[in-house]
Order: sequence, then structure tokens, then C-alpha cells
Amino acid sequence: MVRHWFTDEIVAHGKLPLLLFFAGFVLGFIAIRVSVRMIRAQVRWWPGNIRSGDTHVHHVVFGVVITLASGLGLVATSMESSQSTASALACLFGIGAALILDEFALIFYLRDVYWAEEGRASVDAVFVAIGVTGMVLLGFRPLELFNLTAFADHESDLLRSLDIARAMLSLLLAAVVLLKGKIWTGLLGIFIWPLLLIGSLRLARPGSPWARWRYTRRPRRMSRALRRERRLRRPLIRAKIFTQDLMAGSPDVPHAKQAAEEVLDVVVHPAPAPISPVRGPSGTMVGLPNGGTTHRERSSGGDHFDSEHEPVEPSP
Repeated sequence: MVRHWFTDEIVAHGKLPLLLFFAGFVLGFIAIRVSVRMIRAQVRWWPGNIRSGDTHVHHVVFGVVITLASGLGLVATSMESSQSTASALACLFGIGAALILDEFALIFYLRDVYWAEEGRASVDAVFVAIGVTGMVLLGFRPLELFNLTAFADHESDLLRSLDIARAMLSLLLAAVVLLKGKIWTGLLGIFIWPLLLIGSLRLARPGSPWARWRYTRRPRRMSRALRRERRLRRPLIRAKIFTQDLMAGSPDVPHAKQAAEEVLDVVVHPAPAPISPVRGPSGTMVGLPNGGTTHRERSSGGDHFDSEHEPVEPSP
């Protein structure tokens, strides 16, 4: 049965390269996470970090090299390669992409935050890549939300225009969902259009741009959004932290519960009001986000700067 599915659904439809890309990506991510956990545990028989002199060579470097080489091979042989050749190169491309996204946080923050809290952004990036690739592998296609036939030769101009209009409508709904702060709903909704419809009608997340524009002068709606955010996100954050700890640290259920509450205290807060064109007494615009201070500064009550940025001295 599995053999028939593999032959009929994967090989016959030309999805073998995509399947091997997915397999290479997942296995590459698991392998590199096992490796860094063994290195962090200082297992004697496991190879340690690779260094060039005093410089630690991060595995994102190897990911870039593998991705570039395999991508070049895919492009160079695209017109004459067999499915087996394309599949082998796609598998290498997936491995390289896994090595890159596993250090996505390093690229984003431009500093080594692999074991820091910011390093969890790498796990989020990997989850998004796995989810999107899995949807495509299962047969879902972006913008094919209404059984699009816009580019079929036998369709009339009216039907083509109608299908294109429907596709544009789905993109508009996706934009609304993303503005409401529902990233996963927006990404999956590109493949499953009812999610876009539901997400566009549901309440926005309190810290989203939509809430900033629409809810700051409607306290009841903002209050509902805050209560809903804390109630619905609590179990999701616990599960996410527990899963991330399995990959990036020691799993601990009480830690997940406590950490979830700490995350909720940090991320669940109302969006700031839109910037007003009216200038205040100091000459700055009224309604700037956070009033010129960071959320961390307000919560600590001190004059602390974000560790990612240095204070700038005023010019004479």
C-alpha cells in the first residue's frame, strides 16, 4: 500500500525531489540538534566545535556552502537532469537549509544567541519551514484556494478574470489576518482558504497592528482581546516551550508552566496608540510607541538600555 502511494502520488507527480528535500531538511535539523546537545554536554567521544584559529565556525557556514553548491547544481542541470539527480541535489539543499535555519537567530540578531532566549527564534523558523513544505507535499498549493483555473487554455477570459479576482481576494484576507497578528493562521490559510475567512473575522491579537489602529480607542474590545490572548495562548506557549526545551535544553514541565506565565506577562499587552501628527512640548510627536522608552525599561523602572543597542550620545 505504501509502495503504491509512493509510486502513484510521489514519483508519478514529480514530487520525489520535494519529498527528499523535506526528508533532508528534517533529518539535517535533528542531526545538528543532537550534535550541539552532545557538544554542550561535553561528551568525550563526540567531535567538538570546529574552529579556525580562535574563531568558532558556526554550522550556518556549512549550510550556506551546501545550499549554494546544491542550488547551483539544481539550476545547472534543470533542463537535462533526471528525477533521481534532482532528488539527490534537493536532499542536499534541504540539509543545507536546515543548518542555516537552525541558526536563524544568529543571522537575525547578528550575535551568537544560540542558547539564549532569542535563540528560540531558530526553532520557530524551522517549524514554519516544515509546516509550509509539508502542506505543499500533501498537495496543497498556494493561491489554489478556489480551484483556480486562471491559466488553463480552454477557459474563457471571464473565468480567468474571476479566478484572478478570487486569488487577489484571498491575498487581501491573508494580509488582514497577518495584520491581526495571526501568523500561523495566515500562512496555513494561503493553502486552506476557510482559515483566512475565520481569521479575518475573529478578534485581533492585542499587540498587533490591527489592534493598534482599531482597538486603542475601544477599551472593551481591547480588554476582550487581552483576556482571550492569555486564555488561548497559555497552553500553546507551554507546549511550545516544552518542545523547544527538548531541542535546546533540559525538558521540565514545571519550568514550562512558569515560563509560559512569564512569556504571557511580557508579550500580552495592549498595542500602543497610533502616532499622532500633533507635536508635544518637547517637539516630539505625541503617541510614539512606548513613549520613547522600551517595554523592558518600563517594567524594570530603571534607565536601562536594550542589550542589542548602544546609547547614542547627542551631537554637539
